[in-house]
Formats: sequence, C-alpha cells, structure tokens
Amino acid sequence: MSVVKKKRITYRTWINLYFIIMSITFILPFLLIVSASLTNEDILAKEGFKIIPPFIDWTGYKFVFSNVGEILRAYAITTFQAFFGTFLSVLVMTLCAYPLSRKDFKFRKPITFFVFFTMLFNGGLIPTYLLNYKYLHLGNTIWIYILPTLCSAFYIIIFRTFFQGLPISLVESAKLDGASEIRIFFQIILPLSKPVLATVALLTLLTKWNDWYTSLIYITDSHLYTLQFLLKRILQEVEFLRYMANNTPPGIDLSYLEDMPVETLKFAMCIIAAGPMLLVFPFFQKYFAKGLTVGSVKG
Repeated sequence: MSVVKKKRITYRTWINLYFIIMSITFILPFLLIVSASLTNEDILAKEGFKIIPPFIDWTGYKFVFSNVGEILRAYAITTFQAFFGTFLSVLVMTLCAYPLSRKDFKFRKPITFFVFFTMLFNGGLIPTYLLNYKYLHLGNTIWIYILPTLCSAFYIIIFRTFFQGLPISLVESAKLDGASEIRIFFQIILPLSKPVLATVALLTLLTKWNDWYTSLIYITDSHLYTLQFLLKRILQEVEFLRYMANNTPPGIDLSYLEDMPVETLKFAMCIIAAGPMLLVFPFFQKYFAKGLTVGSVKG
C-alpha cells in the first residue's frame, strides 16, 4: 500500500471519528430528555439523569394529557397556523422576490431598498400591538398567527439572491415560446428553487411551531391557545401548586400536591412539543445544506 493511500485512509478515519463524536454529542442530550420524561420524579431527583431509566413511569405524560381535548385543540391550532402560515408566507415572499431579481423590473431598486429598510427599523411592540389589535382587529383570531408574520425581509432577500443565480436564458426562451410571467414563475423558477424553498419553509415552520409569544400578547380565548403557550401555562400552574404545597401555613393540608411532577413534566413537554418537527425534518434535510449556501453566493 502506497504512502499516499495510507494518508488518505488515516485522514478519512479521523474525519469519520470526528463526525461520529459530533453525532453522539447531539443524540445523547435528546436520549437523556426522553429518558428523563419516562423516569419517576423521586428517582430523577435522587439519582439524576440516566440513559436508561430503572423503570418506565408515564406520570409526566399522563399529567399533560389529563385534559386530552385541550391538548388536541392546541395541536390543531398550532398545526394549522404553522403549516398553512408557512405555505402562505413562502408563496408571498417568492412572489415579491422574483420581480426584484429581474433586472428589467423598473422599480427594482427602490422596492429592494424599502424591503431592506424594514430589516433595520420597525415600529416597536406597542405600535405593532395597537395596529394588530385595535385597527386590524386580529386579536383573538387565528389570523393573528399568520398575517403579521407573513413576510420576512431577510428571507425575501435570500429568495431574490437565489433567483438571480438562475440562468436568465430560461426566462427568455420561455417568453419566446409564449409563456406568461406567471407560468414562468410557477413552472420554471419554483421547480428549480427547491433547495431555497425547503430551507426557508423549514425555518419558517420551526419559528411558527415554537411561537408562544403571540398567544401571550394577543390571545385571551383559551380555544385559540397554541401548543407551546398551553404547555407553558400548565407548567406554571404545576409549579405554583407545588410552591403552595411547600409554603402553606399550619393547619392547611396540601401535602397531596407535593407528588405532582415538575421535572419529568418539563421533559415530557419537550418531547410533546418537539415530536412533530422531528418527523418533518427528514423530508427537508436533503435540500437544507444546499439551500443555505447557494443563495449566499451572490449579493
């Protein structure tokens, strides 16, 4: 075996070893969270985290799903606003970015400047709240999760940069064949833009799925709570009850509240909240790396 070949094998071995170690550092915390969510509260407090729990305890999950109807409703609200909101958001942003990528568009520069300007300055929380709640009347409606975050200036610029990297000859030849701009966009541009579409869609989906702040600010109707906000409220209620059990004056017996899970409940909530996204990610993975890099080649 030649020296060069030996060096290549050694190099590949070290590279593979490095990625194996990196994979373990990502997988191990997740396994610990799953294990902690299935561990008894007392054992977790006394013995700490273990990859394999001594025995399976479903107390944390039972407590979360004690009101199944409420959880399922929150799942439905979160799923609708996340997936439908992501679809609308990507559609609107690509429709905005495509004309900005065309050099023959007359108002390309002023509109691009306007879009970029909104990345640097915004109205702030109070004007945004007044606009959405008082004037647009979006408070306590499902549309508060979708319409105010429909566009992101940063993602529009990413789309525009990616579209600029596509061969303009495709558009010109399609025009010669009599294709309209709408047909060119949907039948030529979008099919060639799968990497950036998948990347932005995934990032938008994750943002919307993990959103709890919108419910905190704009929603008072419990039927419109997102999953993240509902889980946060459940955890706060459990922590409050445990505090009351540990700090009650003499003569009041609240000892039964001391058995309520807190730590295992936190980890069970992590799995419940993150589970659907873990199933969705593999479908975007093959486009993810390419979508992050290709759009950054041109400015």
